[in-house]
Amino acid sequence: MSITYLEAIREAQARALAEDPRVFIYGQDVGAFGGAFKATKNLAQEFPGRVIDSPISEDAMLGLAVGAAISGMRPIIELQFADFSTVAFNQIVNQAATLHWRTRVPCPITVRLPGGGTSGSGPFHSQSLEAVYAHYPGLVVLTPATVEDAYSMLLEAVAIDDPVIFCEHKYLYYHLKAEALPTEAMPVGKARIARTGRDLTLVTYSAMVHEALAVAEELALEGFELEVVDLRSVKPLDTDTVMASVARTGRLLAVGEAWPWGGVTAEVIARVASEGFGLLDAPPQRLNAKDTPVPYHPNLWAVHRPTAHSIAIAARNLLQL
Repeated sequence: MSITYLEAIREAQARALAEDPRVFIYGQDVGAFGGAFKATKNLAQEFPGRVIDSPISEDAMLGLAVGAAISGMRPIIELQFADFSTVAFNQIVNQAATLHWRTRVPCPITVRLPGGGTSGSGPFHSQSLEAVYAHYPGLVVLTPATVEDAYSMLLEAVAIDDPVIFCEHKYLYYHLKAEALPTEAMPVGKARIARTGRDLTLVTYSAMVHEALAVAEELALEGFELEVVDLRSVKPLDTDTVMASVARTGRLLAVGEAWPWGGVTAEVIARVASEGFGLLDAPPQRLNAKDTPVPYHPNLWAVHRPTAHSIAIAARNLLQL
C-alpha cells in the first residue's frame, strides 16, 4: 500500500493533533469540507472543535494565529493557495516574524502554502513565494520534495517555536507516492544528496528535484554523472552541503520554479561565488521560470517553468564550459 504526498501531509496533521492538545487547524473550508485539496479530510470529525473553518480573510486568519501562539497554542494555518498569503503579508512578516525578537515571546505558527504551478492554474494560483518569505528574519521556510519530507518536516514545523512557512507543492499532491511513512528523518536545515555525481552539481528543491533527477538519469546515458542536491529548506539554507558538492564537481547549476529575480537560485550562486569561488571550474549558472506572470494555457505553462528538457540543455551547456 502506497501513500501520496497529500496523504502524508494529512497524516502529519492528524499525528500533531493527537499528540499535542495545543495544536489546532484553522483555514477556509478545512472542517466538514476537508480543505480545498482535502488535506484535512475527516480531521474535523476525528478532532472535534480543533479543525476550524475561518472567514474568507487571510489577514484575519493570521492575526488570530499570532494571538493564539502568544497564548500558548500551536496553530496550523491552511491557506488555499500560496498566492493568497500576500493578503496576510503584514501579519506574517511584521507581526509573526518579529514577535520573538521584539518581545521574547515565541510565535509557533505553521503556515501551509500550497504553491507551484499546475496545468491551467494561471497567475493567481501558481506562484512560488518561498524566496519572498525567506527574505525576512524570524521565518523558517521549508520546501519538501518527497512524501517522507512532507510528513516529517510538517511534524517538525509544528514543534518549532518560530513561525514556519511550509511550502507544499500542489503538483506533487497526487503525482508522488511512497511505500510508507518514515520512521526517521533528516533535521530541518539539512540538505539531502538525492543523487551522487562527479561532473556537475544541480541544486534545487520542491518539485524541481524530480525534474533534476530525470535529467541526471538522461545525462548518465551520455557518460555524465550529475550530483543532485535537494535543499529541503531555503531558510535556513545548508550552504555546507552545497559547497561540499561543488568541491567534488567544480560546476554548479541552480534550478528553481520561482521567478529569477532575487530568488533562491540567486542566493545559492551568490554564496558559492563569494565563499567557494576557487572550487569552480566554470561560471555558475541558474535556471528559473520566465520573468512573467504564470500563463494559463498548458502549452505556454510548459515552457514558462523549468522542465527536464530545459534543465538538460542548461546542464549540457555548462558541462562544455
